[in-house]
Amino acid sequence: MTVKIVAMLKALPGLSREDFLRYWQEEHPPLVWQLPGLRAYRQNPAIEHRKSWPYDGMAELYFDTVDDVRTAFASPQVEPLHEHEKHFLDTIDWFIATETTVEPAGDARK
Repeated sequence: MTVKIVAMLKALPGLSREDFLRYWQEEHPPLVWQLPGLRAYRQNPAIEHRKSWPYDGMAELYFDTVDDVRTAFASPQVEPLHEHEKHFLDTIDWFIATETTVEPAGDARK
């Protein structure tokens, strides 16, 4: 069973969207990929909209087991990751989840 961390991200107040995305999408991934046991990493930036979203993006970090998550976040590789987050993140709300694909039942797609 694969598990993932789902992290809801809020940018630092006053940080431009361009700077937020540069920190997150260009500078941050090499640090994330240093985590032992990481299988996949996905970023989901919020689309700019006429209203303000509660979060600026969502990240997904995939691991084989919850124990692998514990090992990764107890490793020395996590310190530079957290230090870098101070440059662009105000808050991170997260949880560990499994993923379920839901297929349409009967004629649900009609």
